[in-house]
Amino acid sequence: MATACALTLVLALLVTCTGSPSRTAAEPTGQSLSPAARTQAQADEDCTAPEKQTLPPADADGPTIEAIRNRQGEKRKLIVGVDLSSYRWGYRDPNSGESGTLEGFDIDLVHRIAEDILGDPNAVQFKAIPTDQRIPAIEDGRVDMVVRTMTINCARVRDVAFSAPYFKTGQQVLAPKSSPIKGYDETLAHQEICTATGSTAYTQLEADKKAGRLPESADIRTTVPNQLDCLVRLQLGEVDAVVTDGALAASQAAQDPTVQLKGEAFTTEYYGVAMKKDADDLVRRVNRILVDFREDTADGWQASYTEWLSATLGDDPSRSEPPAPEYLRRS
Repeated sequence: MATACALTLVLALLVTCTGSPSRTAAEPTGQSLSPAARTQAQADEDCTAPEKQTLPPADADGPTIEAIRNRQGEKRKLIVGVDLSSYRWGYRDPNSGESGTLEGFDIDLVHRIAEDILGDPNAVQFKAIPTDQRIPAIEDGRVDMVVRTMTINCARVRDVAFSAPYFKTGQQVLAPKSSPIKGYDETLAHQEICTATGSTAYTQLEADKKAGRLPESADIRTTVPNQLDCLVRLQLGEVDAVVTDGALAASQAAQDPTVQLKGEAFTTEYYGVAMKKDADDLVRRVNRILVDFREDTADGWQASYTEWLSATLGDDPSRSEPPAPEYLRRS
């Protein structure tokens, strides 16, 4: 098991070469909002179901899909932002030799999308994208999409387009088994909590602290570019707890038997495939692929869950399968 912990540490250090852990100071309070900021704040407040703000499924090609298909030679691949170090989601099998095969639940979905659009499940260029770079990578055109345990939320739907949900999860606390922390409650008082920069976990903690739902003495300033860095800092004793998606935390607990999930999930969230805001044809196509993925009982969602996630999340997938998708009503 020491090997597994060491592997976690090495992977995290490799993936985070683009940035270093930081402590983000609290933002000043009491400042008035501009009219535009007030309008956006009201829009965010009125947003209650971001997972339903996606387009209906369709097979038709469009400019985004055509641009992908018109790439020349070896560049004719789907370019996808993924994680290379999230156990069972997107990670390199250390036992796969020099090839370092990338595998996991998210990776299965990427292959499914590539097969539908390009006729070859392996016509993919994977790019390792840190947690805090997922949206910039899409906006800058570095990737066609991000499939990286990315939660659909109101703030993000302003910047990128999401598919229908493909997985249900919620925020949970991860801490050492010996820790007095019992969950997302008063036992987090005077504890240092690690989250990824730009993650829904940090947003939730910040909001709960301001609202008094999180102990005032809980220290949430420790943020890192990549979520797995939090596990490394927990292993090194630099923080007391990690808050992240329960689906990810369960996989991390499977890697390190000295840590465990504490308490139940305190939010309900959904993962989606993120794409450019104006890539309507690609969004519709991915939504159609997701319908097929969920209906395919032999090689689809259920089979992927069983292979990758049942060992950490349990044999019953019903807690993780999202509800039937709902779509925007527009042409």
